[in-house]
Amino acid sequence: MKMIYPKYDSENKGHYSPGVISNGILYISGQISIDPDTRIVPNGGIEEHLKQALLNVERVLKEAGLNRNSVVQCRIYITDINYWDAVNEVYAEFFGEHKPSRIVVPVPELHFGCLAEVEAIAEL
Repeated sequence: MKMIYPKYDSENKGHYSPGVISNGILYISGQISIDPDTRIVPNGGIEEHLKQALLNVERVLKEAGLNRNSVVQCRIYITDINYWDAVNEVYAEFFGEHKPSRIVVPVPELHFGCLAEVEAIAEL
């Protein structure tokens, strides 16, 4: 296994690796909608939150030498199922023609008041 740790300007105290490569697959830990350098949660609604979480996923991908088109599957956790249409729009904009498999899971709340969290699996 190879652990993937992007360089962040602030310390993350969680006991996990942002990414783990095993047998040709990159597993990306849940990335909440917080800027990992400043630890600031975006102002605005689900659109801004999901964009930030997806950019955090992309940062782990890049550290592993991959890009968005390497993603096989995403799990998106949101704090309100009524965000589904907006989530679908932001997700489609982020991935473009590439369509990884996906699940959207409503949850009661996320850490730090975030509205979205994304975990992903990518192929090397």
